[in-house]
Amino acid sequence: MRKEIEIREGLATDISELEQLYPDAFPDEDLLPLVRNLLQEKQGVLSLVAVLNGEIAGHVVFTTCGVAGNEVHVALLGPLGVASAAQKQGVGSALVHEGLQQLRDQQILQVLVLGDPAYYGRFGFETETRVSPPYPLPKEWLTAWQSMSLREDALALEGALHVPEPWRHPALWSE
Repeated sequence: MRKEIEIREGLATDISELEQLYPDAFPDEDLLPLVRNLLQEKQGVLSLVAVLNGEIAGHVVFTTCGVAGNEVHVALLGPLGVASAAQKQGVGSALVHEGLQQLRDQQILQVLVLGDPAYYGRFGFETETRVSPPYPLPKEWLTAWQSMSLREDALALEGALHVPEPWRHPALWSE
């Protein structure tokens, strides 16, 4: 029998479990400095955890950003991590769906992500060409830069993405 996935807002006390989750989910990447820095931001960060069988099985961060020349807010999805033992059980999907709903409730118009098109395409993300990332992407990553509108009447945004300080490191945007 499959247990229910509980999604809740991240807490400061979750950090020790997140410090175990991210190296397990991404053994070839060190995302902990980014996660720690994002969680220290005072505003504009939505941190959600998925609890499965009483343990944190996944985590996602959505960061509020701006687009040059526009007064609206958009969000950047990432990182999204799911413990290896909990993958392919709907944990990541549950986190993304809950985050997108909360962002709709906050009147965020668009969400951007740098990630696997096959995975994020399931949620409605499509290759983004009008809003540029804060740093140039490697050519092979161009289709991984994606977005989705959260409202049917959303304006077509165009310009450079303005990100908060934790995202202002070129290494996060390159190989």
